[in-house]
Amino acid sequence: MLAIVLALAAGWAGYWFIGSSAVKSGVADWFEDRRAEGWTAEYGALSVAGFPNRFDTTLDAVALEDPASGLGWRAPFIQIMALSYRPNHVIVIWPETQSFTDRGRAMTLDSTDMRASLVVAPSTALAPERVALTAEGLSLRPEGAALSEALSASSLRLAAERVEGAEARYHLGLAAADVAPAASLLAQIEGGGDLPRVIDSITADITADFTAPWDRAAIEAARPQPTRIEIIGMAMAWGGMALDAAGTLEVDAGGMPSGTLTLTARGWRDMLDAAEASSLLTSDMATTAERALTMMSGGQDTLEMPLRFGEGRVWIGPLPIAPAPVLRLQ
Repeated sequence: MLAIVLALAAGWAGYWFIGSSAVKSGVADWFEDRRAEGWTAEYGALSVAGFPNRFDTTLDAVALEDPASGLGWRAPFIQIMALSYRPNHVIVIWPETQSFTDRGRAMTLDSTDMRASLVVAPSTALAPERVALTAEGLSLRPEGAALSEALSASSLRLAAERVEGAEARYHLGLAAADVAPAASLLAQIEGGGDLPRVIDSITADITADFTAPWDRAAIEAARPQPTRIEIIGMAMAWGGMALDAAGTLEVDAGGMPSGTLTLTARGWRDMLDAAEASSLLTSDMATTAERALTMMSGGQDTLEMPLRFGEGRVWIGPLPIAPAPVLRLQ
C-alpha cells in the first residue's frame, strides 16, 4: 500500500512539474510570437507556483501593444490561476493600477478588486465558453489628469457566455452601480442644470452574433465584428430620469446598424436638455424634437417611442436626430 501511495504521489508530482514547465514555456512562446509580429510584448519575470493542485502563473512588469490597432496595456503584474486537474478554468487577477493606450492616448485604470473567471473550450484555440468579471472601486481617467476627471463606478459586473449550438453567438450581461462621469463632462451635459453627480445604475442584457468566434485569434489577428445585436433589455436610472431600451439591430460590414429600438423614457425633457447642452443636438433640432415628442407623449413625462437606425442616422419617426454610431471593434 505504501509503495502504491508513493508511486501515485511521485506520478502526480511529475505531472505537476511537467505541466508547470509547459505553462511557462507556452506563455514565453506566446510573447515571443507577438514580438515576431511587431508587437510590443514584454515582461520582467515569469513564475509558476501552486504545487501540487494549482498552476498559479504570475507575470511582472507586463507590456503589450498591438501596432495594427494602436491598443496597448501595461501593468505591474497579472496573475492567472488554474487547478492543475482542470486547467481550462482559470481565475485572472489584475493589480490595483494599470494603464491602457488607444492610438497614443494613455488612460489609467484604478480598482480595489478586479478579477475574472474564465472557462475555455479544451482546444488550442482557447475559445471562451463562459466569462465573468467583477470589479470594485473603478476609476478610469486620462493619464496625469485630476481624479475629478475620472469616469468611476462603485462596482461593475460583466458576464458573457457562448450560446450553445451557435459558433459565434454570445449572451452578454452588464451591471454597473454608482457611475460618475468626469466633472468636466457632467458640467457640459448639465448646461446650467442640476443633474445628480452619480448615475444610480446601468444594466444590459444582450445577445450578439459576430463574424467569428472569440478565441486567441481575436487577440493575435483580427477582432470579430458584430453582425446582429439583440437588446433584450438595457436600462439606466439617473436621478429623475430613467431610460429603457429593447430591440434588434443588424450591422453591416462597415459597422452601420439598421433596425429599431423601442425606448421608454421617464424625464425625457431633461434628457433632451442634456443632449442639447452637450452638443449632441443643435438648438433647432432640439426644438423640433421637443415639439414632436410632446405630441407623441400626450404631454406626459413618460414617453415610449421607436428609435429607428438607417441610412447612417438615428430617426424618431421622420426626424433624423443624430448620426448612427459605427459599431466596429478595433
